[in-house]
Amino acid sequence: MKIVLTGSLGNIGKPLATALVAAGHQVTVISSQEERKAAIEALGATAAIGSMFDVAFLTAAFKGAAIVYLMETMEAAGNLFDKDVDFIGSISQIGRNYKQAVETAGVKHVVHLSSIGAHLEKGNGILLFHHNVESILKELPADVHIKFIRPVGFYTNLFSFIGAIKNTGSIVSNYGGDQKEPWVSPRDIAAVIAEEMEAPFDGRTVRYVASDEVSPNDIAKALGQAIGLPGLQWKVIPDEQLLDQWLSIGFNPQAAAGFIEMQRAQGNGLLYEDYYQHKPALGQVKLANFASEFAAAYREA
Repeated sequence: MKIVLTGSLGNIGKPLATALVAAGHQVTVISSQEERKAAIEALGATAAIGSMFDVAFLTAAFKGAAIVYLMETMEAAGNLFDKDVDFIGSISQIGRNYKQAVETAGVKHVVHLSSIGAHLEKGNGILLFHHNVESILKELPADVHIKFIRPVGFYTNLFSFIGAIKNTGSIVSNYGGDQKEPWVSPRDIAAVIAEEMEAPFDGRTVRYVASDEVSPNDIAKALGQAIGLPGLQWKVIPDEQLLDQWLSIGFNPQAAAGFIEMQRAQGNGLLYEDYYQHKPALGQVKLANFASEFAAAYREA
């Protein structure tokens, strides 16, 4: 099959493209960066270099595809330290661009990388853009079959704690404790997407993806042991204090407030209500596996 992937060669895109090429598919990888072209072609895929904000480019890239894989990242909208970026508005526009390109190109099968919390129209913080894009894609004609993939929090997001651990000797957030929550490896996400591309499409479906279920305190213990800080603690501070810290270092106000609200929804369980009603089988990469990756990144930082 001809399959077009957005998202370049990120933590999901690279293993996904590799698996699809190995399975014999004709794969095109879209990237906004010309310097990615050689790496894409080295995998045996075709590179299409252009912008998610260019509908004509997207339409041309999607033409003739049996399946199109759609994803959005905050990086596509702008820098987290640019105070003027409207992440929710910009990413919602990418969703509208995708919708127009899919319809114009005549694509009938779409796999969309969404997120935990996309079922919520409020209370999900920065994840609101995933809800918006899902809603936009659902406006496509009924003969366009869509699989919405909703991963939970990425293990790789924990890399953002490296600076705080080095500076303060602790992890700091606005929620914590012993309540378990799901986390996922990008490798497990890529495996699920590849599996879904080979399976029949029928209407509009949702599939959650998770690798392990652990608490913030479990995470602190595992990461601490991996980096040689067995006493590492996950400390909880008030929303306002964490927000002030982020704003003081120049974080985008919309993103900062959005992450605070998202993490509050993690702590009170709102984010996971739909997940637990449609709980998936857990993937292969457990927290213990990721902890070794974290330790390597920690040593290099």
